[in-house]
Amino acid sequence: MDLDRALTISAAGMAAQSTRLRVVAENLANRDSTGQTPGADPYRRRTVTFSNRMDQTLGAPTVQASRIGTAPGEFPQRYDPQHPAADERGYVKMPNVNSLIEVMDMREAQRSYGANLSVIETTRGMLMRTIEALRG
Repeated sequence: MDLDRALTISAAGMAAQSTRLRVVAENLANRDSTGQTPGADPYRRRTVTFSNRMDQTLGAPTVQASRIGTAPGEFPQRYDPQHPAADERGYVKMPNVNSLIEVMDMREAQRSYGANLSVIETTRGMLMRTIEALRG
């Protein structure tokens, strides 16, 4: 039944966006996590890569979080000669996490999750109305 397919596809979208929200939370939680020794690398921002997967039982493509990777790039540096991770010049490598980008990713994931939830709620309502029609 097509309504079952809609539920499964939307559930896969919600699962993918849940993974994205978890990664955003990890990034925000570690935005101040520096290395422990002089010159050590700090926390590196994580990213989520989505891919289409053909669900053979449904015969329809679904989305999934296929890979959690790390963002490339340099680490910003902050002058703090008293910090245990400061190099010989007094600079500490800071994580490459930008809170503004993380909040934007969080809102986009939230909107996508909400859209998939709306599809599930609408589909559920249609199924309930169909059951009621068959009973009456």
